Amino acid sequence: MPELPEVEAVRRLLAPVLVGARIAEVVLRRADLRGPFPAGFASRLTGHTVLELHRRAKHLLADLSSRETLLMHLGMSGDFRVEQGGAAQPLDRHDHVILRLASGAVVTFNDPRRFGSMDLVPTDAPAGHPVIGALGPEPLSASFTPAVLARACRGRKAAIKVALLDQRIVAGLGNIYVVEALHRAGLSPFRRASVIATATGAPRPVALRLVPAIKQVLTEAIERAGNASYRGGRFRVYDREGKACRRPRCPGTIRRRTQAGRSTFYCPVCQR
Repeated sequence: MPELPEVEAVRRLLAPVLVGARIAEVVLRRADLRGPFPAGFASRLTGHTVLELHRRAKHLLADLSSRETLLMHLGMSGDFRVEQGGAAQPLDRHDHVILRLASGAVVTFNDPRRFGSMDLVPTDAPAGHPVIGALGPEPLSASFTPAVLARACRGRKAAIKVALLDQRIVAGLGNIYVVEALHRAGLSPFRRASVIATATGAPRPVALRLVPAIKQVLTEAIERAGNASYRGGRFRVYDREGKACRRPRCPGTIRRRTQAGRSTFYCPVCQR
């Protein structure tokens, strides 16, 4: 499933094409994705200009001149294709939504497994959406600090890895980058989340390592998004079961366990 860095990479791909462009035509090649499109979806988009394209957690939000926002989620297999004028490539059977822009560009949403979604919400009240309104702070924002994370984890008995996957605590983190950040911070994914906070909710020293590790892992992943070699060779622990730990001078070997139905990769030597 695309995680925050991959979604941010898609936003950066689409922004130069969509922002400032008028949507001339919307083609829906089916009646739904994960759920049905909202009533009048195509007509509510047609003729309006995209004013801004931003990301919230793993969602893309396109603010429109109609004062509505197009809320998009890639699901497990969704992606966008951009074609800049000229002859368009033949449609794939999984091309479900086509946006034809007045500029001549065409933006196509392809989703083989159809777990993606599109919705329209009022631009001035996105927090009213049941998903967006429940999200915690953005991990790359200035508002996500060790103090904020410590307060959210104070007294929590859940494992720290499980807590970090809770979108109400921090928005947009997925399995891959949580295990990577925990390794970088030298923290065992099996420790209770409360380990990062004092009884009063103040951040312990481990929180001062964990938050920068989260930000660094995500920032590096965004910079490398689109580089096919990243998944194959750049991870420190993810999908590296049985291989040597990449922390300098650590003699450990990466192990794998299951937590909350997800694979956890970790080093039993340097993650405490």
